Amino acid sequence: MTIARVAVTVDLVVLTVREQQLSALVWWRDRSPYAESWSLPGGFVQLDEDLPVAAHRLMAERAGLADVRVHLEQLATYGYPDRDPRQRVVSVAYLGLAPDLPASTRAQVMWRPVADLTEKGRIAFDHRRILLDGVERARAKLEYSPLAAAFCPPEFTVAELRRVYEIVWGHPLDPRNFHRKVTGAQGFLVPTGRTTTRDGGRPARLYRRGDAESLHPPMMRPTW
Repeated sequence: MTIARVAVTVDLVVLTVREQQLSALVWWRDRSPYAESWSLPGGFVQLDEDLPVAAHRLMAERAGLADVRVHLEQLATYGYPDRDPRQRVVSVAYLGLAPDLPASTRAQVMWRPVADLTEKGRIAFDHRRILLDGVERARAKLEYSPLAAAFCPPEFTVAELRRVYEIVWGHPLDPRNFHRKVTGAQGFLVPTGRTTTRDGGRPARLYRRGDAESLHPPMMRPTW
């Protein structure tokens, strides 16, 4: 019996909101396989490291985001036989979310709008599928968890939080109804006692994320 040699990689779906668009960090490949196409930042797991350790290492080495606070969670595992033409590779994907992340320090790595990548961009391997899975995870988690605050600065207004929901979900939301829901969700938002005029108009209250792990009641995506 032949024992197959299987390599393990970590691929990163890193999302942020830039210029009012949901954007993903991607790597421009200049060599085969899939030369002149985009791929997700990632790399092989070393023999002496755990998967979360590998994910944080690759955030620095491949994504170019060292010392940047990012919400990072395991997304899914991809292991069908023909996903990499070079060898048998199993990939563990991680989803990273943070507000207005900076440009990468790596020349080959840049932010691209998710819509451009998923609709018309040339993407290597099965990374389009992984990216779509990551976007759907983010959209779904906005319904029942306070994850939307991961796209916001430490202190934010309800209007800024609403724009995160609108950009990630791709739907406009009624401002008054949204305000009532998020301020009524137990432990979601905590008033700071401060205000800001950065949204324009009258001073708006600033909030920070509370200690809730899930939203009660949940925020439901529009169905239209």
